[in-house]
Amino acid sequence: MKKEIAIVGVGQSAFVRGYPGNIRELAFEAYKEAMEDAKITPKEIDATLLCSAPEYDKQRTPAGLIAEYLGLNPQPAFYVESVCSSSSTGLRIAYSLIKSGLHDTVIVLGLQKMSEITSAESQERMGRGADIMWEAPFGTMMPAYYAMYARGHMNKYGTTEEDLALIRVKAASYGMLNEKAVYRKPVKLEDALNADMIATPLKKFDCCANADGASCIIVTNKDKAKEYSKKPIWILGLGAATAPINMAGRDTFTGLRCAQVAAKMAYEMAGVTPNDIDVAEVHDCFTIAEMMAYEDLGFAKPGEGKRLIREKETYKEGKIPINVDGGLLSKGHPIGATGGSQIRTIVMQLRGEAGPMQVKDPEIGLVHNIGGVGIYGNVTILGR
Repeated sequence: MKKEIAIVGVGQSAFVRGYPGNIRELAFEAYKEAMEDAKITPKEIDATLLCSAPEYDKQRTPAGLIAEYLGLNPQPAFYVESVCSSSSTGLRIAYSLIKSGLHDTVIVLGLQKMSEITSAESQERMGRGADIMWEAPFGTMMPAYYAMYARGHMNKYGTTEEDLALIRVKAASYGMLNEKAVYRKPVKLEDALNADMIATPLKKFDCCANADGASCIIVTNKDKAKEYSKKPIWILGLGAATAPINMAGRDTFTGLRCAQVAAKMAYEMAGVTPNDIDVAEVHDCFTIAEMMAYEDLGFAKPGEGKRLIREKETYKEGKIPINVDGGLLSKGHPIGATGGSQIRTIVMQLRGEAGPMQVKDPEIGLVHNIGGVGIYGNVTILGR
C-alpha cells in the first residue's frame, strides 16, 4: 500500500431540500470548512475540480464562476461530470494530476442545487441520463430502473421487501445522528413496509430524496501532506469502470458490473481484500442499491447480502459497518456533492472524528459511488 497522495481537508454544507442562497454561496460553505480543516490558504491551492451534473442551474460554466468566487484565480479550474459519481471521479482526476507532477494541491468541490428546478423537471433530467434515443423517450425514471434490479434480485435470490425495509430502518437510525442530513427521523419497519408504492417493489422509504448541497475534498502530495496535517488520510486504491447505458446491453439485473470491476481494481491497487475493510460508504440511492453493493464489493456472496442486514452486520457494531452517517437515504442526494460527502465521512471515521457515528478504531475505509443506473462505478480505498 503506497502512501503517496493524501486527503488533508474535508468539508460539507448541510444537505437541505431548498437552499436559500445561490450556487456560489453553497459551494463556499463546503470550501470554507475544508480549508479550515486543512489550515491552508487559497494561495496553496494549485487547481480546482468542480464536480456536478449539468442542467440544474442556468450557469453555463460553473467551474469558472466558483473559482472566481472562492478567490482561486488564476489557478486552473476544470469541470467534471459523471452524474451521481461526479465528485469521486473528481478525486480520481485530482490523484492523477498530483501523481503526474502537474500540481501539488487540488480541491475537489462537489455541488448541486437541485431545487433550482421542479421535482418533475428533475425526474426528467435524471431520465435523460439514459439513452435519449432508445430509452429516455419512453419515460424511464430512476425508481423504475432500480425496481427492475430489485425484482431481479428477489426472483433469483429470494430477497424480500422486508430485507430492503431493514436497510432503510438502519439508515434512519444513523441519519438521526447526522446534523448535516436532510432526513433526521426514525423509520419503523412497519411504516417502511406500508409506505406508498413508488415503483414495484420499491416504496417511498426505499428511495432517497433530492437535495441541495456541496462537499469539498483537499488532496495533496506526500510532502505537503506531512507539512499540512497530523492526520493525513492516504488514497490507497482507486477503481473505476463503466457499463452499457442501455439496459438491453446489460447481462445481469442482480448486481452492477461497473461496481464489481471497479472494486476489483481498487482492492488490487491497495493490496487489500474485502475482509480488510473496517468501514464503508456505499451508494444507497435506493435500498436495493445498498443490498447489491454488499455483494458487488465482496462483503457477501451473491444472494447473501440479505443475511448481513438481517443479522445487523452492517450496523456500527457489526462485522462491516456501512453508511453509519445515514447514507443517501437519510442525508439526501445532491448529485454532484454525494461522492465528496461519502469521502468526507470515511476520512472522519479514519481520523476518529465521527462523533456519535464513530466506528471503533478503523484503519481502512471504502467508498462506493455510482453514476446513473450503474453507468459509472467508482470505488475508493482510504487508509490512515
